[in-house]
Amino acid sequence: MATLLAKNADVVVTMDGQRRELKNAGLFARDGVIEQVGFTAELPGTADRVLDLSGHILLPGLINCHHHLDQVLTRNLPAGQNTNLFPWLKAHYGIWAARTPEDTRTAVIVGCAELARSGCTTVFDHAYVFKNGCKVDDQIHAAAEIGVRFVVSRGSMSLGQSKGGLPPDDCVEDEKEILSDSVRVIEQYHNPKPGSMLQIVLAPCSPFSVTANLMRESAKIARQYGVKLHTHLCETLDEERYTLQNVGLRPVAYMESLDWVGKDVWYAHAVHVNDDEVRLFAAKGAGVCHCPSSNMRLASGIAPIKKYIDAGVRTGLGVDGSASNDGSNLLVEVREAMLLARLKIGLLPPAGPETVLSTSDPLRAKEWMTARQALEIATIGGAALLGRSDIGSLEKGKCADFFTLDLNAIAYSGGLSDPVAAIVFCAPTSARHTVVGGRLIVDNGEVVTIDMGPIVRENNRNAGRLAAQFA
Repeated sequence: MATLLAKNADVVVTMDGQRRELKNAGLFARDGVIEQVGFTAELPGTADRVLDLSGHILLPGLINCHHHLDQVLTRNLPAGQNTNLFPWLKAHYGIWAARTPEDTRTAVIVGCAELARSGCTTVFDHAYVFKNGCKVDDQIHAAAEIGVRFVVSRGSMSLGQSKGGLPPDDCVEDEKEILSDSVRVIEQYHNPKPGSMLQIVLAPCSPFSVTANLMRESAKIARQYGVKLHTHLCETLDEERYTLQNVGLRPVAYMESLDWVGKDVWYAHAVHVNDDEVRLFAAKGAGVCHCPSSNMRLASGIAPIKKYIDAGVRTGLGVDGSASNDGSNLLVEVREAMLLARLKIGLLPPAGPETVLSTSDPLRAKEWMTARQALEIATIGGAALLGRSDIGSLEKGKCADFFTLDLNAIAYSGGLSDPVAAIVFCAPTSARHTVVGGRLIVDNGEVVTIDMGPIVRENNRNAGRLAAQFA
């Protein structure tokens, strides 16, 4: 059984129950599972692989809870640069449907590589639009090549324009085929055991692209097999207008009518919600994935993340699609989550005659998101969102998923009076090491499980071909 020793880290951020931060510390793992976390002097002296982390900070692997890896093919598309969600989707649907399994492979590998270089060890991909022979199997096989821990949806769209939906009819699937394939994918791939490298989720895309029947039937299958449910919800006011006009309900009430508010469900975005809906999520255990860069990029709004956290709503973090963000850097999202939560304070009405921007004001102090809270969302928060107790923190018995950052980087210079906060407040840097299940995915800042040069060049060719096809 292979052993791994990470030692001499300036700081180890455990995210355990006591939120311990240990100086001159590290961890020891065997066969991908942590056996010991503590001060370097207390750890075994050697192992099959030893990482000397002098000058580094070591943290639990970040967990990405919402992404569309295929969209790496359509980053920075001119037709979608300056629009909000609905016209942005219309500019992209046809290209996504025209991709091939080969296109998917390079996009998934590039996206996962970028995530790994930002310290991400677990990736959730909301995969849908299966045309031209594409299947969710394509995402699964590509993610395995790079070695990230993978959670993927058998996503779906079934409500085309002719039936009142947003996507073109040639981008949606038959519902019987969707449900049949959902069962196939779960039975073939889903591994619910601790340490699982692959789990399946069912994820009808959004209220404006699937029918109520598909939502209900997908939920039945998911609950029969014990897998999670995911969808976009309350991302924009356009979506709210759509559900009010078509079903006479706000999006959250519509989900509740479909039995889609529960402990096995989490939503992407959840920007436009009221206080009663926040309380409903908390009471029924539904979770939320915050996607700050995407929400800014598409002018969708600012999600009330502090309200979610304070109410006890399970809250995680996601980069969202690489064409509504144009990047797959989860450490950037950690910083953006903190900053957006602070921006939201400045948009609130004054609580009294004093400025609302002072933490000395007890009415406002709790509204400030700290750097450590932002890191919690991206680690233990993400684990809770995915329903996993084997990842998200550095503790005995958990997966050896972690990353390190070089505190000697220029970006952190002058900010090391609090190195944990520095990696959020200061400009994000790339991970020096990213380890998944005790295996190095990134070493000295570079992906080592696959040669990325040819993959990047092939992905550029694939993206160029698709863009030219729809120019």
